Amino acid sequence: MPSGRFAPSPTGDLHLGNLRTAMIAWLFARSDGADFGLRFEDLDSATVRPEFYESQAGDLAALGLDWDEPIIRQSDRLPVYHAVVDQLLADDAAYPCYCSRREIREATQAPNGPWSPGRYPQTCRNLTLAQRSERERAGRPPAFRLRTDEPTITFDDLLAGPSEGVVDDLVIQRNDGTPAYNLVVVIDDVASDIEVVVRADDLLSSTPRQIEVARVLGLPPPRYAHVPLVLAPSGDRLAKRDGAVTLADRALLGETPAQVRSYLGSTLGLCNAGEPADMHQLLERFDPARLPREPLTLAAQQLGS
Repeated sequence: MPSGRFAPSPTGDLHLGNLRTAMIAWLFARSDGADFGLRFEDLDSATVRPEFYESQAGDLAALGLDWDEPIIRQSDRLPVYHAVVDQLLADDAAYPCYCSRREIREATQAPNGPWSPGRYPQTCRNLTLAQRSERERAGRPPAFRLRTDEPTITFDDLLAGPSEGVVDDLVIQRNDGTPAYNLVVVIDDVASDIEVVVRADDLLSSTPRQIEVARVLGLPPPRYAHVPLVLAPSGDRLAKRDGAVTLADRALLGETPAQVRSYLGSTLGLCNAGEPADMHQLLERFDPARLPREPLTLAAQQLGS
């Protein structure tokens, strides 16, 4: 059966914005009678903290979210990702790139240059074997990039509406050997038969790259629903520094997970603030067409400030 998922990085406690997105992802999946999976995106070993696997799962359960086993950890799937990278290289669908960030930045800042800032200028795309060997002898470990023709990818997001983006030769494996997010998320979503990817809309701009990765791999991309962010009173993205933003913080203010669920449900138009409602009651009222399309800005007093 097609599935939905929530895929946090175990780098800290989930805040109200994360929890709200998780609720929406669960509602999308369960409203279609679909499975719902929990996946930890934990390939960045420098920022992952072991204690947050348990605490994040515990917070989701405290809100009333359930998921279908098994829980997936990307760190357990490295051989799968490396095998895909190796095949792309063997097919010449990817190539090694020896450029530093500084070199890329300088190349795209050249006056009257053909490359806009942030776009990869294809410096290493057509290097000869001799040129690659020269760079490797100089001690430059390569990243690997996907060959694309810089297509403009258009798609219809279920919440953000018609969207598009230009795709360049994106990194699929970093020069430290870590597979890149835009590759592994596609592999995992297809492997888990994810029908609708529900996530925060700060990832909307990544979607064209992921659709292109799926195309190159010959895989069907899922549909996407990008949820508007929850913002701090300042208008910036919500963060730990903004006050009582986690379930543990809210508990110190005397608020239960059920009250947090009620508040978050009210911001989705599924109940009144303070109205007792479990997730299955919210599910009965869920209509994707009525979800808010604008960011939610919290007031300072809501955060104990």
